[in-house]
Amino acid sequence: MSQFRFAQRPHIGEKLRVSFEFFPPKTDEMEGRLWKTVTRLEPLKPHFVSVTYGAGGSTRERTQRTVRRILADSSLMPAAHLTCIDATREEIDRIVGEFAAMGVSRFVALRGDPAAGVGSIYRPHPGGYANGADLVAGLKAHGDFDISVSAYPEKHPESPDFATDIDMLKRKVDNGATRAITQFFFDNDLYESYVERVRRAGIYVPIVPGILPVHNFTQVANFSKRAGAIVPAWLAERFEGLEKDAQTHALVAAAVAAEQVLDLIERGVSDFHFYTMNRADLAFAICHLIGIRGEADKASSAAA
Repeated sequence: MSQFRFAQRPHIGEKLRVSFEFFPPKTDEMEGRLWKTVTRLEPLKPHFVSVTYGAGGSTRERTQRTVRRILADSSLMPAAHLTCIDATREEIDRIVGEFAAMGVSRFVALRGDPAAGVGSIYRPHPGGYANGADLVAGLKAHGDFDISVSAYPEKHPESPDFATDIDMLKRKVDNGATRAITQFFFDNDLYESYVERVRRAGIYVPIVPGILPVHNFTQVANFSKRAGAIVPAWLAERFEGLEKDAQTHALVAAAVAAEQVLDLIERGVSDFHFYTMNRADLAFAICHLIGIRGEADKASSAAA
C-alpha cells in the first residue's frame, strides 16, 4: 500500500503509541528549550517519556531534578534512566528509592557508557551491578517496576557476535524487563531481521524501534561511527550540501524520518520511541503525519 493511501486511513493514530526521550539540561537556556519541547509534545499523550543519564552517571542529580519537575508540572509519565556506572549497589538502590518516593514507577535500565564515552573500555564497579541484566534484577527486587532495556539491531559494538548480544537481551528479559528499546538505526531491514533473531531466541517482549530524527547530519554521522550504527550511503546523499542550509536540512530530516516510520508501520510496528535531542519540531511533525494528535488538533480537524 502506498504512503499516500496510508495517510488517508482513518484513526490510524489511535492504534499507535509513542514515547519520547529527553536529556537533563545543563544551563538555564537549555532548560528553557527543554520545557518548550515538553509543552509542545505533552498534548500528544505519549506512553511515557524518559530522562537520560550522562556517560559515567554524570548527570545523576540533574536527571532527578528533571524527573521531579515533569511529575510536578506536567501530565507526562516519566521513566528515569539508571546505569551501572561508577556506583555501588547501595548507591543505586538508594537512588531507586528516591525515584520511587517521587512517584516514579518506570525505569530505563542500562549498563551505561564509561565516563570516557562510547568506545572506551567498560569496567564494572567492584561493588556495583555488573551489567544491564544484573541491574534489572536489582530493580525488580525493589518493586514491580515497568522496566525498559536497550537492544541493538546492529549488535552492541562490544559484543563479539549477535548470539552473545541476544543472550544478554534474553537475560535482561528473563530478569523482568518489560520492553526493549533499540538503538537508533536507519535501515528497517536490519531492524526486521533483528526482531526475527530475537523471536527465535524465545524473547517475546516488544522491541520498540528507537527513531533519531536527523537534526544535524554531521553530528549523527560521527556519533554513529562510535556507536556501531550504519549510516547508509543514500542517507548521506540526502543531506549532501546542506551543511549551511538549515531550513532545507530540516525539511529533508522530516521526510527521512517520516519515510522510516511509515515503512515500519507497514511492517506491523505500533510503538515508537523518539530520541528528541530536546527538540520538538521533527518528532511532533512525524506524530502529526501518522495521526497522533493533541485534543485541540482533533477538535480543529473535526470542526473543519
